[in-house]
Amino acid sequence: MNKPVISILSAFMGAMAGAGTVGKMSADRTQRIQSMSDKHLALFLMMNQWVKVKQDGKNLSSYFEKNGYKKIAIYGMSYAGETLADELRNTGTRVAYGIDKNANSVYCDVDIVSMEDDLETVDAVVVTAITFFEEITAQLSEKIKCPILSLEDILYEV
Repeated sequence: MNKPVISILSAFMGAMAGAGTVGKMSADRTQRIQSMSDKHLALFLMMNQWVKVKQDGKNLSSYFEKNGYKKIAIYGMSYAGETLADELRNTGTRVAYGIDKNANSVYCDVDIVSMEDDLETVDAVVVTAITFFEEITAQLSEKIKCPILSLEDILYEV
């Protein structure tokens, strides 16, 4: 083959490889965006249910008291976790600690530990990270022997 044909073929092959890479990067980015969108929709719907519970004059503390959970831990100390800790303040249910993968950068009124720490015995752990409930439950089950509850399920049972 002559040099111009080889140059054109090389450029074409490079463009095809580049387009394939850009297409894969775009698909990965789209998947991450969709995953975050799904997570935030689930969080919105859960928080909306919480508002409905409050509008009905109910408190989550009644669920814990009814089930005999006097001392709990909360997994996931972002918005929902902090709100749960606030709601249970001055009730018959004590939040012993929070568990968060970013334990070193979370500031809350309760002690925050990471999954790698030794977990103090509690009556139950409430998971606020609802989109990862199964994975978190599997990890927690290896570390602590108590019921592991989804905040979302609690909100629909109150």
